[in-house]
Amino acid sequence: MTTTPSPVYGGRYELRNQIARGGTAQVYLARDLLLDRPVALKVLFPELSSDHSFVERFRREAQAAANLMHPNIVQVFDWGESDRTYFIVMEYVDGEPLSSIIRTEAPLGDRQAASVASDIAKALSYAHRHGVVHRDIKPGNVLITADGQVKVTDFGIARAIGVDEQVTQTGLVMGTATYFSPEQAQGLAVDARSDVYALGVVLFEMLTGRPPFSGETPVAIAYQHVREQPPSLRSLNPAVPAALEAIVLQAMAKLPAERYVSADEMKSDLDRFVHGQTVLANPPRGADDTGPVTTMLAASDGPDTTAVAVAAPGGRGRGERDRERRERSTTPWWLAGGLMLLAAIGLVAYFGGRSLGYFGGKSSVAVARVVGQSEAAATSALDQQGLRVSPTTVQAGIAQLAKVGTVKSQSPAPATELHTGDVVHIVVWGNPPRATVPKVTGVSLSSAESELTNASFVPTVRYVKATNASERQGFVYRQSPGAASLRPVGTTVTLYAVSGSVFAIVPPVSGDSVSAATVALINAGFKVSDKQHSELSATVTVGDVIGTSPAAGQRDTPGTTVTLVVSKGSVSVPYVIGYTPAAAGEAMTQNGLTFRTALQENAPPSEVGLVVQTGPTAGTTVASGRQIVIYIGAENGSTTPTTTTLPGGSTTTTFPGSASPVQG
Repeated sequence: MTTTPSPVYGGRYELRNQIARGGTAQVYLARDLLLDRPVALKVLFPELSSDHSFVERFRREAQAAANLMHPNIVQVFDWGESDRTYFIVMEYVDGEPLSSIIRTEAPLGDRQAASVASDIAKALSYAHRHGVVHRDIKPGNVLITADGQVKVTDFGIARAIGVDEQVTQTGLVMGTATYFSPEQAQGLAVDARSDVYALGVVLFEMLTGRPPFSGETPVAIAYQHVREQPPSLRSLNPAVPAALEAIVLQAMAKLPAERYVSADEMKSDLDRFVHGQTVLANPPRGADDTGPVTTMLAASDGPDTTAVAVAAPGGRGRGERDRERRERSTTPWWLAGGLMLLAAIGLVAYFGGRSLGYFGGKSSVAVARVVGQSEAAATSALDQQGLRVSPTTVQAGIAQLAKVGTVKSQSPAPATELHTGDVVHIVVWGNPPRATVPKVTGVSLSSAESELTNASFVPTVRYVKATNASERQGFVYRQSPGAASLRPVGTTVTLYAVSGSVFAIVPPVSGDSVSAATVALINAGFKVSDKQHSELSATVTVGDVIGTSPAAGQRDTPGTTVTLVVSKGSVSVPYVIGYTPAAAGEAMTQNGLTFRTALQENAPPSEVGLVVQTGPTAGTTVASGRQIVIYIGAENGSTTPTTTTLPGGSTTTTFPGSASPVQG
């Protein structure tokens, strides 16, 4: 019984088993044969590979996501084309989708749900700063590992902010109807606040076990996103604190301008809730009807992606209701107008006087500049002016380590006139995210650099001369900072690698596959040439390695380029019956075979001096270099052929009855 070999994409990624299926692609667990690690391989459906718009969107996903390196984002390693099918190689995350956790455990605890949402917001904030809007945030695109780490995946319909979109049809809404924002439902432009809305829906579902809106069709759900307010969260789960409900409602505001201005602002409010602090959420009041609205949408999760128009039942608009109220009024319009004018004049005078210090009004102060000061110093300076301080923390990057604890920005700006008791918002640089430095000593330099990059660190290499033959060329023997130390992401890790006078030895790779031979040579400290040399081989399978140049066992300088010699396999004995001996010998040589000649007596006169038979016979598959016997027709009682030695050591042989010599 034979086993069918697993498909290998790009000559490097070997498929193991399918782990997920989406709207346009299947996801497999695969093995990176070069780096010997598990990866997730996302393969576009073959029937879509001929569709330019799908292929372009698939390529855009790879380019957008490959630039995102964050602990809470599933990293993209590579992408390519194999057998007219496109694929993306991603970090393999051994975790459970948030959607499964919600199905089995919801409602989640308020702090647990807020913490998960905070990590999602952290990932979105990073993506938004790099110009990428996810556009499809939902529980199925969030993975939770066994140790509780949150990973956001599938930027399948992400689009770079500000880039002219050429691959998405005008008016076509991408995303999942249950979670997309009102502006997505109406086919309008989206930005980072659309992801904030979707995250609000996900948080609602974590806290109640159900999404805020549901329906039999995507159109019905889209209508509710645009026109209806979500049900009271606390009526579905009375255990939810009012502060957390306020965060959800502000995130799910119908108008983008009424939501959190950024995912980072929402994360800060979620962190305040988790730590028992007062949140700053200020959800809008319930929206009135705004008249008919036409929504262009397409269900990306279903097979039918045809755009359809939905007219929301408007009935009477606000203007009509106002006219009815005016018609029912019994107060003369001039009297009502006069009273309103007098009231307005009184209010202007009152509040104008208060601004000048009359009527018990507050005194005015010019806001001090506190950017660059420590949080304590800034708070003290503003307190002395009679102003209240509202701090927000934003994580510093590696370049801002020296600024941690200082004020990044303030609002209102310095010198702005405020009244005592007014609030000044300050943003403070907080500690950057940290990660554990992996152990990379004892491994090849390329593997060490890849592992550090995947862990969000920046590798740099220093070469030192070897002192003895035990120090392997191209391998890391020391690292700084050391393994297992907790450092800010983006920290530079110095790798000390061996170079110098100690030679490396070319390993034996005969009979190995090209990929296995490449890995062995790289691990030994050599480079492998992109160009290969092919030869016929009697013993090595076609496509496998016969040997190397320099040959196995030779000592050479680390970093030397080694060329692989790949087998072309065996050959067939050519048909040469009726050829002259010279032509038959040339045919054997051209096919990588050697030969010798022999006489076959009692040949008919027409075959004397010509080839009458070969051993083995023509068409027989033999190993390259095999010696073939060429039988030459001769008369009965023929004598031995005459052999003459030529200058240089070659010979010519003349057979009885033939004038054609054979050169050997």
